[in-house]
Amino acid sequence: MNADSYQDMLAAVQAFHAKHRFREQGGEEMTYRIALMAEELGEIAECVTKGKDKEKLAEEVADLFILVLGTAIAQDFDLKQAFWDKMKKIEARQGRIVNGRIRVSEFRDK
Repeated sequence: MNADSYQDMLAAVQAFHAKHRFREQGGEEMTYRIALMAEELGEIAECVTKGKDKEKLAEEVADLFILVLGTAIAQDFDLKQAFWDKMKKIEARQGRIVNGRIRVSEFRDK
């Protein structure tokens, strides 16, 4: 198994969902998943604001990534394709400095 491939990561998360019967037991319900993602984002923020080490940050980011992959499974969409579609859109955007930091966004000028 090539542990570096997207398909392998997706298969691992699918197997995890199947093992714990996420679909049958509410683990794929979107409001619940959003709450879990918010919790993980909070843990990432805590790593940054409290100066935790890079290994702990990597673990929390991996948790969020697993939840994102699981959301693609739960909602039955191709995350890999969505990623490339979005990259194509954002690569065409111009960046701006906002409050001293770069933003590459869909700006709506007033």
